[in-house]
Amino acid sequence: MNLRRVVVTGLGALTPIGNTVPEFWDGLSNGVSGAAPITRFDASKFKTQFACEVKDLDILQFMDRKESRKIDPYSQYAMVAVAEAMQDSGLDLEKIDLTRAGVIWGSGIGGLKTFQDEVTSFSGGDGTPRFNPFFIPKMIADIAAGFISIKYGFQGPNFATVSACASATNALIDAFNYIRLGKANIFISGGSEAAVTEAGVGGFNALKALSQRNDDPATASRPFDKDRDGFVLGEGAGALILEEYEHAKARGAKIYAELIGGGMTGDAHHITAPHPEGRGAANVMKFALEDAGLKPEAIDYINVHGTSTPLGDLSEVKAIKKIFGDHAYNLNISSTKSMTGHLLGAAGAVEAIASILAMRNSLIPPTINHFTDDEEVDEKLNLTFNKAQKKEVNVALSNTFGFGGHNCSIIFKKIAE
Repeated sequence: MNLRRVVVTGLGALTPIGNTVPEFWDGLSNGVSGAAPITRFDASKFKTQFACEVKDLDILQFMDRKESRKIDPYSQYAMVAVAEAMQDSGLDLEKIDLTRAGVIWGSGIGGLKTFQDEVTSFSGGDGTPRFNPFFIPKMIADIAAGFISIKYGFQGPNFATVSACASATNALIDAFNYIRLGKANIFISGGSEAAVTEAGVGGFNALKALSQRNDDPATASRPFDKDRDGFVLGEGAGALILEEYEHAKARGAKIYAELIGGGMTGDAHHITAPHPEGRGAANVMKFALEDAGLKPEAIDYINVHGTSTPLGDLSEVKAIKKIFGDHAYNLNISSTKSMTGHLLGAAGAVEAIASILAMRNSLIPPTINHFTDDEEVDEKLNLTFNKAQKKEVNVALSNTFGFGGHNCSIIFKKIAE
């Protein structure tokens, strides 16, 4: 069967370094860190006291107070990013077939703050169950997709993907496949996360996963640096409008890029640690390339998972060298998590946007906070340290890996309109 082509026609971003796509790109291209002391709660007794928070967001600019109280922050973030993407897309809801427009949204955790608040309230009582009637619908990880589809009237496939930090990329690949197979014409896709809470920070601290560089938060996320000591927790959302190519052309849509391939694998190794040789990471890039019908030499830029953990960064580098061989040295590679922190279930969406913008602007966003070379990281690789680099990017690949051994990789291609 002939698979249909899929393009990106709208972008929306709510991130720790910018609350819109232009602000996000400005932060990325200038190497801005989004890390700072936590303001969401008193973190003075926590091992990690900083995070990459969304800043200066007035949710009442996007919804009324009554509605906002029924929606967990992770869904609020989704609604904000989607509003920007939908406006950017120029879609006329009066003119499209809403039964062939769907929503596939990713979140690694869902409504963590809601869960924490409700259980804290219950545990402080006398055992009488006084729960908010919105507790469950605020908390569940699919509800952002539900809110989005209700707001825009999208009646096609509607569900959530949950694969920890790979969730948003999983969502994009699913949306890509449904359009390719003719099951829908348009998807709102992406992911959101709001885990900068006592439970989120405390839970990841207990795993020893987070950086504890409390004396210098802005430099704490330092992928591939010898002194990296864990990831920096981020929050926010990324939204992409995916559309069948002919459908987009027929309405005169602005086309950012073509989504040409996706891969998904499992490490089958450990619940939190990556495979030491990057087995799943290598396979996922191999499968994405096969899906796109490309040789490794076609890739110009890799936006790596690159979380700034001792094990993860090394295994990803090994995987890249295995799949790309000598071409690995021609690539630009960067981790935008050095600036945004790790947005967990939203990471894949904001990094897909970063990859598309790198293509559009012929500029590779940097891996900031590089101070000391790690002898275990091949010094011949161009990891785009500390400063953005000009480069013509025709094809970009973005990796996202998650707890549970979930790996996803997607490939975007510049398109001549």
